[in-house]
Amino acid sequence: MEDDLLMPEQAPPPLPDALAEVDLVPLLAALPDPVLLLGGEAAWLNAAALERLGELPAPGAWQALFPPDTAPLLTQAVRRAAAGETVRESVLLPGSQAPTLATLTPAGPGRVLLHLRDTRHPLEVAEELMDGLGLGMLVQAKGGRVLAANAAGQDLLGLSLAQMTGQAPADTRWHLIHPGGQPFLPETLPTALALQTGEAVRDVLLGVVAPGAGEAEGPRWLKVTALPRRAPGTTRPKQVTTVFADVTGERRLRQQMQASEERYRSLVEATSQIVWVTSAGGELLGEQPTWAAFTGQTEAEYRGSGWVEAVHPDDRAGALAAWQQAVQSRIPYQTEYRLRRADGVYVPMQARGVAVVNPGGSVREWVGVNEDLSAVKAAEDHLRALNATLEERVADRTRELADLTRFSTLLLTAAGEGIFGLDASGRTTFANPAAARLLGHSVERLIGSVQHALIHHHHADGREYALADCPVHQTLQDGQPRRCEADVFWHAQGHPVPVAYVVSPTHGPDGRVTGAVVMFQDVTERVRAQTALEQAMANLERSNRELEQFAYVASHDLQEPLRTVGSYAELLARRYRGQLDPRADQYLDFMQDAVERMRGLIQDLLGFARVGRFGEPQPVPLEGVLRQAAQNVQGALQASGGTLTWDTPQTVWGHPGLLVQLFTNLIGNGLKFCREGVPPRVAVTARVEGQQVHLGVRDNGIGIAAEYHERVFAIFQRLNRREAYPGNGMGLAICRKIVEQHGGTLSLTSTPGEGTTFHLTLPLLPPGRSTP
Repeated sequence: MEDDLLMPEQAPPPLPDALAEVDLVPLLAALPDPVLLLGGEAAWLNAAALERLGELPAPGAWQALFPPDTAPLLTQAVRRAAAGETVRESVLLPGSQAPTLATLTPAGPGRVLLHLRDTRHPLEVAEELMDGLGLGMLVQAKGGRVLAANAAGQDLLGLSLAQMTGQAPADTRWHLIHPGGQPFLPETLPTALALQTGEAVRDVLLGVVAPGAGEAEGPRWLKVTALPRRAPGTTRPKQVTTVFADVTGERRLRQQMQASEERYRSLVEATSQIVWVTSAGGELLGEQPTWAAFTGQTEAEYRGSGWVEAVHPDDRAGALAAWQQAVQSRIPYQTEYRLRRADGVYVPMQARGVAVVNPGGSVREWVGVNEDLSAVKAAEDHLRALNATLEERVADRTRELADLTRFSTLLLTAAGEGIFGLDASGRTTFANPAAARLLGHSVERLIGSVQHALIHHHHADGREYALADCPVHQTLQDGQPRRCEADVFWHAQGHPVPVAYVVSPTHGPDGRVTGAVVMFQDVTERVRAQTALEQAMANLERSNRELEQFAYVASHDLQEPLRTVGSYAELLARRYRGQLDPRADQYLDFMQDAVERMRGLIQDLLGFARVGRFGEPQPVPLEGVLRQAAQNVQGALQASGGTLTWDTPQTVWGHPGLLVQLFTNLIGNGLKFCREGVPPRVAVTARVEGQQVHLGVRDNGIGIAAEYHERVFAIFQRLNRREAYPGNGMGLAICRKIVEQHGGTLSLTSTPGEGTTFHLTLPLLPPGRSTP
């Protein structure tokens, strides 16, 4: 096929008979292939054979030049060729694994010509040569299909032969770029141009972007030459051989040199100094832009030694003598003189120059600068002023630090809290007298000791305090401040000291933890007070439970004789009403009314005692609570012609039964204490305030005077006659106890003759809880 590798041309036809008598030795000596001319006991090797096989160990001992398996085969072939036969054998040469074609032909009476030729394909030989030189080689057919690639080419491109030929997938980000960074279009690649024009395309620079292979270092730069190849008898190229070399290092070096040159040029252009360059003999030649700009001299004026004319007349001799001495001795040039500025003013200058030496040691040129000493003097004066200001500030700061140190020392000494510092290893670096006094150690004993081992080694109950669990050690590890309200430090006498302490880390300039400061207090008295308070609270709670139990039992036990009195009063009224005088009937009525009032008081007292005996709180929707309370006061609403409205979409955390009783009492209170001739109206509203729900129960009743706003919440307190407004004065007391049982508050605002609003708070449903 046309895309296959082109085969070498056929061997030429035999020589004409007229050339048979030509002397073979000069011809054989010029051949590039190894050739041996064998005759009798003699043997002759051309230069190629000597290079490939080596010198004969002895005259005629040509068999010793070949491996043991090959020598007998060639000896037999030599006999056949001496007999007039042309023999071809495939043999192995020393140090080679590839077979070599040996051709043996008669070369005259008693002589045999042994010709050795590498049988490998020319492309294989070329690939081996290219690999040895580190050059990449590709053979591509028309259309760009890769036919062959040597190992060096695969390595330079970062692609395997399978990836080039499409037998294995390649990274799609692999691409070629121009030196400017633009991608190479396929039709502009050297291989495409060589196939299109039939002409060689040489020394094209392109970059290979191969992801994953030195991607951070940028592309690999190759110099590419594409050589078109034509099949015998054709004019259009069918294949192209591309040879490329890695010039990445050379390109980077060139870029570095260019950048260095640009930096030097920028430095020269940006510097405020005069930069000049002279020849090896010390003559000012070429363009000197900074010199010309400063002095106003033209190139013709400063050329050679003309630059001296810009120097002050009194300084010219010394400046020129110093320059000539430096040029002759090749020592660095340094002198001072006054140089005329373009406006005619002479400026003090310091001139310095050094010789640039060639690799052979000769001077190539001189490079120097002139520095304006007046600017340096101004800068020095300014620097001295800055130094003086800085020294003054340092002195002020030193005094401030000394004052601060004295104050800190006084503070640490006078502080009642114990304070000590630790380094990163946990050793005490300083301690104030209070720390020593509270722990019974001297300051000297504390400093330098391992804090945990000395004062923090065990818990109060005698258990060993693991270092990993120690808050002070944890702060030294993670740099986080910590507060501990209850712990113990151990006194020098061996008893624990209850303490509360704060650990604050210290950090170095790099942010690492360098230690910590611990401030602690002896909380022995606080612990005692806390213990006493807890005991008092326990006693109070026990007393409250006993009082509640007493109220419950007393209320329950009082009902039994009351039921007896009520029953007999009812029997007396039923049997003797109307049979005695009117005063007796009136006494019976008084007795029955007192029994009913006593029964109501006992029931209210029992209800008051039962508040707080409910179980665990739960989510309670206020909408359901108000709906049930409305049912409880339905009779009062109908009897009074009143109205009840509510807007309570929230869910609170509490006891459903108590909340129903709470709102029933509050709503019933608004319906009961209404103004004569005015239908009662009660409205319940709610709004969220932080983690609580604020509720308002507003009515349009008779109102409550300001001096009674707190009295109405006490038990058995009444503000109106029983004949006008029945009740025992327990309802609002029960309401306040229910609200406080839920952790809220109950209060009121009122205007006599206009109405009353009760304000209460209940806990909002905690986050993460769900309604039932």
